[in-house]
Amino acid sequence: MQKAIAPTRRAEFWAGVRDTFPLALGALPFALIFGAGALANGISPAGTQAMSLFVFAGSAQFIGSQLVGNGVGVWFIVLTTFVVNLRHALYGATLGPYLKHLPQRWLAPLGFWLTDETFVIVFSRYNQPDGSPYKHWYFLGSEIFMYVNWNFWTLVGITAGQRIPNVASLGLDFAMIVTFTGMLVPLIKGRAVLVSTVVAAVAAVVAYPLPNKLYLMVAAVLGIAAGVLVESLSPQEAAKARPSGNELESLGGTLE
Repeated sequence: MQKAIAPTRRAEFWAGVRDTFPLALGALPFALIFGAGALANGISPAGTQAMSLFVFAGSAQFIGSQLVGNGVGVWFIVLTTFVVNLRHALYGATLGPYLKHLPQRWLAPLGFWLTDETFVIVFSRYNQPDGSPYKHWYFLGSEIFMYVNWNFWTLVGITAGQRIPNVASLGLDFAMIVTFTGMLVPLIKGRAVLVSTVVAAVAAVVAYPLPNKLYLMVAAVLGIAAGVLVESLSPQEAAKARPSGNELESLGGTLE
C-alpha cells in the first residue's frame, strides 16, 4: 500500500521514486538480458545503449534487436514494434482524464517515459482520494527512476555480454514475471476488472502462436471488451471504475 504523501512537488517526486523501486528491481534482469542479447544480434554497444536511451520500450527493444539479428527490413521492424507498443494507447486513454489539464511541456516527456511499471503505480496514485495537485510530479519521479535504472542496467548488460557468454540463458527473466504478477493482483477490484483479467489471460494463451506478438493486442482488446460489457450490465461496477470527481477537480491546482 502506498504511504500518505505530503502535497508538495518534492514529496510527490520522491514518493514516485520510492514506490517504483521494487518494480525497477524486477526490470533489472530484463535490461541486463537486453544489453547482452542485442550484442549477440549484431548490434554495436553504442547502438544497443542508444536503443535504451531513445526508444526506451523494453519489449519493442527485444523484438527489434531480434529482428535486426534475423536481417529483417527496417519497415517491418517499425511496423512490428508499433503493434507491440499499441498498448500505450490504452495507457494514455486510461490516464488521460487525470492529465488533461497539464500543458504540452509536461505531456510530451510523461508520454515518452511511460512504462508498464509506471502506469500501474501512477494509476493507483491518481485513485487515492487525497486531492494532491502535484500527482504529476509523482508520475515524473517514477518515470525518471525507471529510465535511469533501465539505461544503467543496459550498460551493465552490454559489459557482461562482452565478457560472459550466454548471459540471456541464466533465467533472469523470471523476476519480471513475478514482478508483473505482484503489480496486477492488487488492481483486481470488482467484477468487471476480474472478468477483464481472466478473459485477457485466456486470450493471450490462445493467441500466443500469432506472429509479431499480436497476442498482446488480441488479449488487450478482448479483455477491455469483456470489462466494458460487465460494466454495462452493472451500473455499480461502472461507478467503481470511474475516476472520482474530486480527483479530477484537484488537477485544477498548480501544474508547475
